[in-house]
Amino acid sequence: MSIQSQVGPDKTGIRPARASWWNDPFIRGIIMQVVTVALVGLAIYFAVTNASTNLTNRNIARGYGFLDNRAGFDLVQSLIDYSKTDSYGRALLVGFLNTVLIAIGGIIGATILGFIAGIARLSKNLVISMIATVYVETIRNIPVLLQILFWYVGVLAVLPSPKNSLSPVVGVYLNNRGLFLPQVTFGSATGWAIVIGLGLGIVAAFVVAKWASLRQLRTGQQFPAFWVGLGLVVLLPIIGFSVTGADFTAAFPVKSTFNLSGGTRVIPEFVALELALTIYTGVYIAEIVRAGILAVSHGQTEAAHALGLSNGQTLRLVVVPQALRVIIPPLTNQYLNVTKNSSLAVAIGYPDLVYVGGTVLNQSGQAIEVISIWMLVYLGTSVVTSVLMNWYSRHVAIVER
Repeated sequence: MSIQSQVGPDKTGIRPARASWWNDPFIRGIIMQVVTVALVGLAIYFAVTNASTNLTNRNIARGYGFLDNRAGFDLVQSLIDYSKTDSYGRALLVGFLNTVLIAIGGIIGATILGFIAGIARLSKNLVISMIATVYVETIRNIPVLLQILFWYVGVLAVLPSPKNSLSPVVGVYLNNRGLFLPQVTFGSATGWAIVIGLGLGIVAAFVVAKWASLRQLRTGQQFPAFWVGLGLVVLLPIIGFSVTGADFTAAFPVKSTFNLSGGTRVIPEFVALELALTIYTGVYIAEIVRAGILAVSHGQTEAAHALGLSNGQTLRLVVVPQALRVIIPPLTNQYLNVTKNSSLAVAIGYPDLVYVGGTVLNQSGQAIEVISIWMLVYLGTSVVTSVLMNWYSRHVAIVER
């Protein structure tokens, strides 16, 4: 049977020929996708084969078994128990947790600073608007690495020595080795009670917020959901702390002749990195917020004022909720940038994933495995962040009725 088979006569009685398969966009698209997947697969195969051959020729072991070997190096910051007798795997876990800590702190700080600066740029007060404009136009034109070095070398490194530590509050000391704070240790039961109380408080706050939203849609009456939720988040851990007997001990830093002992120390590398990432990313979030607010029709503001809402209520209840539809997609990119820019911590010696991984790579020689761990971790954190932000974007989207 001919490929160009007849499909049926038209009005003139002539049967039009069916298009050839290579002219069918659907079939052609499938073929191109199959060819693309095959080429990518071949490229990966040749890359893996070539790497395996080179490693064999150089007598370098393959695989991730080296993660069980003894690390043999210390880290200046660890959120979990760690010593140099632990394995490479645990050292990388410490670096990963330090990276997550920096990313979460940077995201929270940059979001708060960015929203304030973005709204300030639209202020009718000339002084406030100019301050926000100067902040945005100055910071975004300075590379983030230079800002990290500025805070670390130019600000924190010139603080006094431990002997001449600054003490703004009793029990708190500040010097070029970091910020020394009292260390509070809770008993097992008290600690778990606080954690459970905090979790219950957060869940209860979300439930109250949802109930208040439905109540307002049904009756038009507002409920102070924010303050009630904040009270639950604070009050429930306090109740758990009290019920379990308030079992805790506090260790205050003690100033000696040449150093400080006791308490807990916030290292200057962490402070410099957190400040730089927060201030730098806050600039871009400020512009995103400003653009999102300007995207909301001015008629919405006029309608809110006609209903008797104040400027603050108009911004909080009318403008920002609608602006979030524009703000969230680019805001997600900035959250991803905070996580990825945290890898610059290696420049000042902060023990993040890249810094720890570099040390492991130099000692073990497992370059491919360490780099693959870097790639998988950053890919995983980026995917998780994107999924959460996409869920929130759908949550705040305006649904037609």
